[in-house]
Amino acid sequence: MLAALAGETRPRPPFWLMRQAGRYLPEYRELRAKAGSFLDLCYNPDFAVEVTLQPLRRYGMDAAILFSDILVVPHALGQPLDYLEGEGPKLDPVRSVADLSRLSRDRFHERLAPVYETVRRLSTAIPQQTTLIGFAGAPWTIACYMVEGGGSKEYAHVKRWAYGDPAGFSRLIDLIVEVTADYLCAQIEAGAETVQLFDSWAGVLPPGPFRRWVIEPTRRIVALIKQRHPTVPVIGFPRGAGLAYEDYVTDSGVDAVGLDTTVSPVWAARTLQNRVPVQGNLDPILLAVGGEAMRGAAAEILEALAARPFIFNLGHGVIQTTPPEHVAELAALLRSWPEGA
Repeated sequence: MLAALAGETRPRPPFWLMRQAGRYLPEYRELRAKAGSFLDLCYNPDFAVEVTLQPLRRYGMDAAILFSDILVVPHALGQPLDYLEGEGPKLDPVRSVADLSRLSRDRFHERLAPVYETVRRLSTAIPQQTTLIGFAGAPWTIACYMVEGGGSKEYAHVKRWAYGDPAGFSRLIDLIVEVTADYLCAQIEAGAETVQLFDSWAGVLPPGPFRRWVIEPTRRIVALIKQRHPTVPVIGFPRGAGLAYEDYVTDSGVDAVGLDTTVSPVWAARTLQNRVPVQGNLDPILLAVGGEAMRGAAAEILEALAARPFIFNLGHGVIQTTPPEHVAELAALLRSWPEGA
């Protein structure tokens, strides 16, 4: 994977899957039951290391991604966070400059020390040829959760603040930029060989705000990382960016870009892949369906993108109802490419 990120075209493209460790695996569900809460699972290095290793044992991916959650960053800033069964994450909303006083960087790294310990252990526990990926949420997406207090359909609260008081909202974004860069650098110093920025809600913004709240904060984080770790590649994943993928690749400074499910691989090969390596982008539902539909779609992606630097992945994370045998089938197809195509 590191060779592909460095711009090499591999005879067989490397692969890993977003959410490759998770609820679709029975061994994960067993460990989750032992852990107690989801945050306990994330903050216990014994459990987090084991969860990270589970898909590697089954499928032999070319990369392991740290098992954690993007919301540990606001949690480490002191924003109360809970995960409710069937509802997802819930945070006490931050919706004004005055609310920023409730956040503090004083214990940020102390609270995230278990995550760094997990990375340190993984750096020696995974096979030598397997790349270790660290990650964080990108500032816009983290701000969405912090302001909305959880998931959202309209993102009304965060957009009202960003549009109505951009100077005040910038203070929140600036804080997230600074701590996220520190967080990713700490992961690198613990052993992560590459890092990915997940901007899951990038696609909810129109072009001007997209540049201000997605591209520019990403550019700043990449620059801060490169000051300390100039050779470590940064992958950006601006989900839902559409045609703005081109501006994102040109201006954010990322070393590679993850493609969401909606991006045409043919368009990506023509428009993006001559600038950076690309990663993606099988529909997770196709992985859940399996069979000829999955195999055909995977082959189309490979045919479009495998002739240049490319990492096979999904266009979003593995869904809970995915049969594990479908992941095994996909892994076998990818390992046999191009002979098995």
